[in-house]
Amino acid sequence: MNRRSFMRCAAAGAVGATALRAVAAPQAAASDHRPNVLLIITDQQSWKMMSCAGNSWLKTPALDALAASGVRFELAYTTNPVCGPSRFSLETGRMPNSANITNEWDVQERDVPASILETGLGTLFHAAGYDAAYGGKIDLPQAFRDQFAGLSYRHFEADRRSRLAEACADYLKGPRERPFFLTASLINPHDICFVAINAYRASLGQPPIFDNGDASGDLMKQARNFKNRTEFFEKHCPPLPANHAIPALEPDAIADQILKPMPYYGAFRAWVRKHWTEEDWRIHSWIYHRLTERADRRVGTILTALRDAGLERNTLVVFTSDHGEMDGAHKLEAKEVLYEEATRVPFIMSYKGVIPEGRVDNTHLVSTGLDLLPTLCEYAGIKLPSVALDGRSLRSVAEGGAPKDWRKYVVAESWGDRMIRTQRFKYARYACGGHAEQLMDLSVDPGEMNNLAEQPAYKDALKEHQELLTKWELRTWDHAWETDVGARC
Repeated sequence: MNRRSFMRCAAAGAVGATALRAVAAPQAAASDHRPNVLLIITDQQSWKMMSCAGNSWLKTPALDALAASGVRFELAYTTNPVCGPSRFSLETGRMPNSANITNEWDVQERDVPASILETGLGTLFHAAGYDAAYGGKIDLPQAFRDQFAGLSYRHFEADRRSRLAEACADYLKGPRERPFFLTASLINPHDICFVAINAYRASLGQPPIFDNGDASGDLMKQARNFKNRTEFFEKHCPPLPANHAIPALEPDAIADQILKPMPYYGAFRAWVRKHWTEEDWRIHSWIYHRLTERADRRVGTILTALRDAGLERNTLVVFTSDHGEMDGAHKLEAKEVLYEEATRVPFIMSYKGVIPEGRVDNTHLVSTGLDLLPTLCEYAGIKLPSVALDGRSLRSVAEGGAPKDWRKYVVAESWGDRMIRTQRFKYARYACGGHAEQLMDLSVDPGEMNNLAEQPAYKDALKEHQELLTKWELRTWDHAWETDVGARC
């Protein structure tokens, strides 16, 4: 057992009794005035994939209206740009490495310490007397799913696409005797993943593969069959992003490790980076935008039902996504890397009469996976478990406050790679290969094209961020080099 594992086991034992007391049998509702909570999560939606965020290549009226009714956070980051690890954080308020979860496969294989398992969102809300209901994509370790319908959520709908929105609408319109905590976990625009996979398979003469109900194949057919190709690209297809080129001094780990062949799917990520033309990338982006619009329509169905049921004024609504999508930036699609497009996500909070309307917060750095749990618990009047949490409640910020001691940085993980974002700079450290460190000045280089880590003029900024990341790792017992986290190197 290495140092990291030993400390985690010791910590789990120390807080186990407290954690167990925190999830006692559900209490009767303390008051009819406790707010309902509606959490909507999409899959693989970058922060800029909303028309209210300035994107003119799609229309997201439901999300625009939600943002107009509350506050939209511009600087919100996932804890890990991959589905499972990110969703672990959203449920627990912990970094994924706290349970040695570093990638999607770990979600299926890792055990979860009792101190974490028993203090997740579903368990806390269930114990507080809320009707905790969950629909759609789960992607949590099996230990969490084993608690459904017993100690945490009622999983009332497995369909992650169209049926989920209708099931949520039915739920919201139904009778209830206690406040609810409803999670609607939509799958799209995640279907964008199949575009690159199937392009690669076609190059090998293999048939396409699709998820059940996947819409990317039909959208690809629409793009290919558009009668006027010139009009299609001029009026409908988003242009290549300004940061489409591969940056100079990009970490070798991106090409050598992150883009290496995946089990079952093969080497599709490296193949598209090498072979896709401008038209291929633009069609991919067009499909991504249409999938996001489909997700927005599902969100609209849920929010309309909330309004029709007369629940708007007593419901806190939170919208986010588990991670982003590269969408052609740096000739990459999908996720897993530590660039902005993959790590930065939308985050909206709305609570009629409580959160001021129409605000855009572009000042406070938000860690969605760390901050969601303490935020929802504060609004619901739920005491936080007696364990160390690194997140902060966003209630004061959402309601227009300006706490002086707000965090100076957020951290994200991916395998053994780490990222730290401050107000001006972003520092990334990859676990292996040349040019393993990146330092970008986002105030003048938002597209992350100029790596300053090897420029003497920025040695002080580099040292500052190296030290910040090291302090974070020591304080949170994140010793990636002592485990198999960097095994892919």
